[in-house]
Amino acid sequence: MKRTAFFEKHEALGAKIVSFAGYEMPIEYSGINNEHMTVRNGVGVFDVSHMGEFWVKGPNAFDLVQKVTSNDVAALSVGQAQYSCFPNGKGGIVDDLLVYKYAEEKYLLVVNASNIDKDWAWVNEQNTMGAEIENASDAISQLAIQGPKATAILQKLTDINLSEIEYYTFVTGKIAGAEDVIISNTGYTGSGGFELYMHNADGAKMWDAIFEAGKEEGILPIGLAARDTLRLEKGFCLYGNDIDDTTSPIEAGLGWITKFNDQNNFVDKDYLLKQKEEGVSKRLRGFVMIDRGIPRKDYEIVNENDEVIGRVTSGTMSPMLQKGIGTGYINKGYTKFETEVYIKVRNRKLKAKVVKLPFV
Repeated sequence: MKRTAFFEKHEALGAKIVSFAGYEMPIEYSGINNEHMTVRNGVGVFDVSHMGEFWVKGPNAFDLVQKVTSNDVAALSVGQAQYSCFPNGKGGIVDDLLVYKYAEEKYLLVVNASNIDKDWAWVNEQNTMGAEIENASDAISQLAIQGPKATAILQKLTDINLSEIEYYTFVTGKIAGAEDVIISNTGYTGSGGFELYMHNADGAKMWDAIFEAGKEEGILPIGLAARDTLRLEKGFCLYGNDIDDTTSPIEAGLGWITKFNDQNNFVDKDYLLKQKEEGVSKRLRGFVMIDRGIPRKDYEIVNENDEVIGRVTSGTMSPMLQKGIGTGYINKGYTKFETEVYIKVRNRKLKAKVVKLPFV
């Protein structure tokens, strides 16, 4: 099992450690609800160093990234990032990722921890144009500082004007005494904040500086469990639950990251364009429980006649709404907002309604 540069910090804070994507990671510290609400109302810090990072460099870098990702990389200027996915050549998704345009011939691809080896093999397989690629996953540490107080706290640690870094843009500079840190206005919580990419050697001092700067604001470390409830309230997809090798970006409601312009000839473009034009038989939808109950992954979604019309992909009790919420693939005919459906929870048929995302 691998450990991140922050493992000793997690242990010292009494985190509950679990095995995740080949790493020993903190699942919770002070409790999921407390951590969740801390991020929504204040500020929390996530160790996300288990994520994968690939550099794509050289004169053919653009061609490779444009080929393997569904979004339009030509729309990026240096200092911008975009959410995207790797179509798998069979109508499914290899992974979802962030693409950073670091320089004119240099891109950073940030992929999911559990898919690093699969993604690396896929990018290499597609690299027929000879772009220079480097798997830097083990050399980079990453912290996500999330919540409405994140900017003010991090501003104490840098001369860079953080308020000028717009959503989905980034700068590289000095923060908390560490050089060459990528300071990115991105995150997986929907509560604002930054993601910091740094050399492993700078990790411990960065952690200490951030917690010292946020002490008066009640800053807390946040585990993977609250990361999941936070992203679900905002309707963000989780690979392995809501999207995978069998689901298309069109079915998943990710048409907005699937750009069908003339210059963007990515893997599966024709197949996905046909899906967009002709429609799909199922769609990923959000639902809120009307009856009391907590939906969980793989629970059946049924209609009033008890016929299976879908399955739950993600579900939880929303700390903000104090109701059960979830997402799932639902058959055509039941995907309109406000449609009543039923979730089979331990053989009980509990009423829910289809809603527009995000939940909060």
